[in-house]
Amino acid sequence: MAETLRVASVNVNGIRAAFRKGMGEWLDARGVDVLALQEVRADDAHLTELLGDEWHFIHDPCQIKGRAGVAIASRVPATAHRVGLGALAAQEQIQSSGRWLEADFDLGGTPLTVVSNYTHSGEVETPRQEAKWAFLDAMGQRMHELAAERELVAIVGDFNVGHRELDIKNWKGNVKRAGFLPRERAYFDRFFGAAGEPVVGVDGTDGVGYGWVDVGRRFHGEVDGPYTWWSNRGQAFDNDTGWRIDYQVVTPALAERVESYTVDRAASYDARWSDHAAVVVDYRV
Repeated sequence: MAETLRVASVNVNGIRAAFRKGMGEWLDARGVDVLALQEVRADDAHLTELLGDEWHFIHDPCQIKGRAGVAIASRVPATAHRVGLGALAAQEQIQSSGRWLEADFDLGGTPLTVVSNYTHSGEVETPRQEAKWAFLDAMGQRMHELAAERELVAIVGDFNVGHRELDIKNWKGNVKRAGFLPRERAYFDRFFGAAGEPVVGVDGTDGVGYGWVDVGRRFHGEVDGPYTWWSNRGQAFDNDTGWRIDYQVVTPALAERVESYTVDRAASYDARWSDHAAVVVDYRV
C-alpha cells in the first residue's frame, strides 16, 4: 500500500467540456487515488467513456438535466456510499440532488469517508438563497453526525462561500453578495471553531464550534488565497483576482495526516479546463 492517499477535488464545470480542454492529461499525470467532482453535468455512460476502465465511480446526477451533479472516482471501489443530505434537505426534493455524495473506503483496515459537496451558489433575496440556507443547515447537521460516527472524514468540493477576507481578493466589493455574506461566513466560523467552544460569528450571532479543520488555511497560514476560482470576466485570472471557495474540510484526526496541500492553478488562461482549480491533498495512510 502507498504511504499516502492523494485526494483531489474539482468543480469541472461540465466534465465533457473539461476533458475536451485537457482534463484527461492533467488526471493522467497527477497520481490521484480519489477524485471528487462537482458540476459533472453528464450521464454515467459519459463518465465511463471519459474515465476509462482503471477508475471506479459513483455518481449522483441532478434531477434537472444539465445542472449540478457530483461524483467520486477512485482507483479501488468504495465499500459503501450514500446520496443526499437526509431529512432536512428532503423538505425540498431538489436541494441536495446532485450536490452531496458520500463514499466509504478501506485503507488497510482504517475506514475513510470522502464527501463530494456542491453547495448552492445562492442569490441575495431570492429563493436560490433560501435553498442555500437550507443546504447549509442540513450540511451542519450531517457534519455533526459524521464526526460522531467515524474518525476520518473529508468533505471536499465547491462550498460556494469565501470564509474570510483572505479568501477573496476583492472582498470589500462583495460583502453584500452571495458567497461572502456575513451570515454565510458565520456558518464557517462555527464549522472551524474549536469543538464545543463558544463562537461569535462574523455576523454577530452566537454559536458553538464544530471542530472541523480547513486544510487549506491550516496548511498555508495567514496569506491571501490561494484562490481556487476566477470569474471569466475581464482579466480576473491573469490578475489572480480570485475566490477561495473550494475546500477540503476534515475531521481533526484526518487533519493530522495531511502531508501536502496544492491548488493546481493553470499556467495560463488558455491552459484552463475549468473556471475552478483542482485542490489536491496527500493524506498519510
